[in-house]
Amino acid sequence: MTLAFDGSGIDGSAYSDVVRLAQHSPGWLDDTVSAWSTYGLAVFAVLAALGWWQARRSGAVAAVAALAVPVVVVLAYGVDAVLKLAVREDRPCQSLHVRTLEACPAPGDWAFPSNHAAIAAAGAVALLFVSRRLGAVAIVAALAMGASRVWVGAHYPHDVLAGLAVGTVVALAAMTAARRQSDTLARWLTARRLGALLLTP
Repeated sequence: MTLAFDGSGIDGSAYSDVVRLAQHSPGWLDDTVSAWSTYGLAVFAVLAALGWWQARRSGAVAAVAALAVPVVVVLAYGVDAVLKLAVREDRPCQSLHVRTLEACPAPGDWAFPSNHAAIAAAGAVALLFVSRRLGAVAIVAALAMGASRVWVGAHYPHDVLAGLAVGTVVALAAMTAARRQSDTLARWLTARRLGALLLTP
């Protein structure tokens, strides 16, 4: 039998209040939030692609930063996954046995930190290094993603906050390192005939 951490004592009451509110909200609102929770991460991929497309017009250094965005997101996901395995916190719907908009995951699908929040935060912060405008849009989207994960019942608020923190820290560290090595990375890509990824023809 696998022992798991019960996070309900941290903010279980706040989680229950949100889930209860979701159960009594208009159907269109729940449907919208659920759709965003499920498919919203695709928006970050679109923003990253747009950032790369625009960055190629600004030079190789800017393009390198844009190309680093998806790498940073994968790195943040990896760090988040390791933390999940280390903490092993049961999903709130398992601990509190409440009715939620999203189907309750099976035992062993740990809650802390939120993968969705970590990915969204990493993508948003990384995009700030590429374009302040796109980054600002992504930050709003990341906060909305985090809130949606509590609304649908998938996470406690502290799961989301931790995920946002993980994504932010990983992105800041990785993008700062990428910026310092941007010239070297640009030469490396060009040497491998990937220069078309850096500059507009």
